[in-house]
Amino acid sequence: MVGELVAAGVALASAGTVYLMAAARVVKQYERGVVLRLGRLTSPVRGPGFTMIIPAVDRMRKVNMQIVTMPVPAQEGITRDNVTVRVDAVVYFKVIDAADAIVEVEDYRFAVSQMAQTSLRSIIGKSELDDLLSNREKLNQGLELMMDSPAIGWGVSVDRVEIKDVSLPDAMKRSMARQAEATRDRRARVINADAELQASRKLAEAAAAMSDQPAALQLRLLQTVVAVAAEKNSTLVLPFPVELLRFLERSGLQAEAQTAQVAAEAERARARRPADDDAGPPPPPPPPPVEDGHVDALPVLEDLPESERLG
Repeated sequence: MVGELVAAGVALASAGTVYLMAAARVVKQYERGVVLRLGRLTSPVRGPGFTMIIPAVDRMRKVNMQIVTMPVPAQEGITRDNVTVRVDAVVYFKVIDAADAIVEVEDYRFAVSQMAQTSLRSIIGKSELDDLLSNREKLNQGLELMMDSPAIGWGVSVDRVEIKDVSLPDAMKRSMARQAEATRDRRARVINADAELQASRKLAEAAAAMSDQPAALQLRLLQTVVAVAAEKNSTLVLPFPVELLRFLERSGLQAEAQTAQVAAEAERARARRPADDDAGPPPPPPPPPVEDGHVDALPVLEDLPESERLG
């Protein structure tokens, strides 16, 4: 009798141990347990720690509540300005309602992945290339709004969406490189021209100040001589008075004016000469008259005009 009781106690203890082992569950801190009793959802959701379920009746599924980082495969699309690009992104999301994540959607990870791909292709078609390259913050916000609206019904919250890389065709890369080079060349030329303009204005102000004080120009010349002489070189500096240069300049201008005046007078003389040549030489004087068969004596050589002596 005692042996039978002992055997029964041992059997009962074994059964209890097996029952406890089958019913005991441990939920981690970052998990939540969703219990389905005979296929129906029971509430509330089991929190972290030790919990018990009814074996063969209850079935508990654990849901990870951590933020999940999911890469989105590269999607190829055509932008609004007809440029073919490949864009990949990364999605950060987490489960905020474990019961909805189990009941409302079959596989919330796969659903979020497919929704991210379709949203990314949609945002590519609505955007231009410049927006994809320089205005990514706005596109990230647009992607987050497009994904967060349907994900809320699945008990999932999209924390952030980031466009990771934009791949362009080689021809487009070369065109953009030429455009950037031309833009920087134009900027460099504008900066250089602005510097020249500012320098010319400062030089004009310095020239105006020196013109009021003639000694300032001489002092500036002496400073230049001192600066050149400070270097150990073989350069010889000879100051040349500016007044002498101005005198030579005025003399050259006067000589040019006189030369031009003489040339003009010679041109006017040549213009009058053809008119005098067309009139012809003066007629010769008439011969002396003959009276009573007497012929006057011929004039001597000294009495003849100079032109007739040469003849």
